[in-house]
Amino acid sequence: MPGRSRAWRSGCRLVFASGSSRARPEVNQRAAARILTALLLAACTGPAAAPPSPLTAAPSATVESSPSLAAATPSPEPTATPRTHPPAVASDPDTLALQIVEAERAVRNQSVSGADLAWFGHLQQLTYRRLAARPEWHDAVLGALPAEMRVTATANADATADLRATVVPGPDLPTAWRIVDPAPLSDLNRYYREAETEFGVSWAYLAAIHLVETRMGRIRGTSIAGAQGPMQFMPATWKVWGEGDVDSDRDAIRAAARYLRANGAPGNMAGALFRYNQSQRYVRAVTAYAEVMRADPDAFRGYYHWQVYYLTTRGDIWLPVGYGR
Repeated sequence: MPGRSRAWRSGCRLVFASGSSRARPEVNQRAAARILTALLLAACTGPAAAPPSPLTAAPSATVESSPSLAAATPSPEPTATPRTHPPAVASDPDTLALQIVEAERAVRNQSVSGADLAWFGHLQQLTYRRLAARPEWHDAVLGALPAEMRVTATANADATADLRATVVPGPDLPTAWRIVDPAPLSDLNRYYREAETEFGVSWAYLAAIHLVETRMGRIRGTSIAGAQGPMQFMPATWKVWGEGDVDSDRDAIRAAARYLRANGAPGNMAGALFRYNQSQRYVRAVTAYAEVMRADPDAFRGYYHWQVYYLTTRGDIWLPVGYGR
C-alpha cells in the first residue's frame, strides 16, 4: 500500500489476501539463479504461525470439508474432470509433496483450463498455506520435489510463510468487503504488459503486487488503514500518482507502475517495493512471486486462481466470490 506504513491485523496481507501443451520444468538453471539472487537481495526471515483447518465463510456459511485427496502419482498432463468441491489439502508431508508437484505441473499445462485450472490453482495455494502452517515439514516436503521444481516451490513456500507471519489473527471477519470475480486473465496480463512498456517496471512485479494486495482484484472495499482499489492506494497518494478510477484494475496497475518507477524501480526494485509497503516481509514475498513469473510466465495461470483467505482465531476462513453481497 503506497503512501504509509501498513498496520497489520487478521488477514490484512491477503485481505489485509504462451507455452507448449505439455508440462515443462518450472525454471532452468539460469532462471533459478535469478530467482535466488533476487530473493537474497530482498531477504528476510521469520517463522510462520500454524492456523487451524480452513473454513468457508458466507454466502454458504458452512465449514469446508476435509476428505483426503488421493495421493496418486502426478501426471504431466492431468485429466480434465468436473471439480464440484474445493481441494482437500494433504495432512502428511509425503502426500503434500505429491500435491505440490501435481498442482505446479497442472497450472503450466496449456491443456488444463476452465474449472480444472481454477481447481489446480486453488490446490497450489492451499499446499503452500499448509506448508507455512507446518514449518517442521518444510525441508522434507521441498526435498521430495523434483530438482527442477525446488526453486519455484521454495519461493512460493517462503513467500506464503513471510506473509502469514505478518498477520495477527482476530475474532471477526471483515464487514466492509465484497469478494468478486477478477477481471479476465487475458485482460490483466495485457494491463501489466502495457504498464511495463509505459513505465519500465516488470509486468511480473505488478502482477505480484496485485496478487498480494487483493488477490488480483477479488477484494472490493477499503482496508482498515484506508487503502483503496485493487492495488491498495491511500487516497492522498492516489491524488498524486493516480489517473482515472482507483477501483479500475488498469488505472490502478498504471498508478502502481508510475509510483514504483518514481521510487527507484526497476534499478532498485527492493527499495521501491519498500516504499510501496514498509515491510521487509512484503518486499521479499512480492519479489519471490515476481521472480517465479519472470522465470516462467505460465506461473501467472496458477496465481490468478488463488483465493481470498482470512486468518482468524477460529482458523483460516475462505471468503468465496459472493461474500459480502
